[in-house]
Amino acid sequence: MFRLTAILALSLSLTSPVLAAPCGNTSAGFEAWKADFAKQARKAGVKKKGLQALSQTQYATRTIAADRNQKSFKYSLDKFMRVRGADTIVAQGRKRKAANPNYYAAFERQYGVPAGVLIAIHGMETGFGNFMGDSQVVSAITTLAYDCRRSEFFIPHAIGALKLVDMGSITMATKGAKHGELGHTQFLPGNALTYGVDATGDRRVDFYNMTDALASTANFLRKKGWKPGRGYQPGEPNFRVLQQWNAASVYQQSIAIMAARIDN
Repeated sequence: MFRLTAILALSLSLTSPVLAAPCGNTSAGFEAWKADFAKQARKAGVKKKGLQALSQTQYATRTIAADRNQKSFKYSLDKFMRVRGADTIVAQGRKRKAANPNYYAAFERQYGVPAGVLIAIHGMETGFGNFMGDSQVVSAITTLAYDCRRSEFFIPHAIGALKLVDMGSITMATKGAKHGELGHTQFLPGNALTYGVDATGDRRVDFYNMTDALASTANFLRKKGWKPGRGYQPGEPNFRVLQQWNAASVYQQSIAIMAARIDN
């Protein structure tokens, strides 16, 4: 009887699926979760460098604090634009376009996205590259994948970040925003992996290079349904594409307003 019970127990242990390590709201289970996530990442195609980066990640307490305290998207449109410095972005954006019109025209010829839209996003996200974040991208995005609040949303982006490490686009030292967004226009890693463009021809998609970042942004918008020559104000065909870039309505409206002011 004992022998039969032992055999049945062994059989069940071999056939039952291994339970995934649970998400967590503190750092306590992060290391156990990482070990389990490494298996998922490997199955998804992450290679040696990416898996090494995963093993080196640390629980990002500042990321969690930021994720719990996103107040600006609850502001009125006027307050949001004032807090985010819309007038300054427009003024600097006009100067940038006037100083190098052919540079921006090339993006519009290829992707159909007007200069004002790309410039407004660039200004809104990083002040035209002046501050691209001070958090380790891989640790931040991995922490959010582990965190219970939105783990399903962030897991593909964590996989994307590890694949970007494999590709050489980022390393463990790469810094970005607290939610793991990276580069001049703050791509989430999964989107960076999918829509990234090597516009400089150096065989590397570098989101910390302005040309690659803006081309990738234009490519994202075009692939999401941007219609060249059509409007992008609320109610017009391309406004819904701005919704794909950022889900906050005040952000979408701000980009549309600033872009029109830059282009006119």
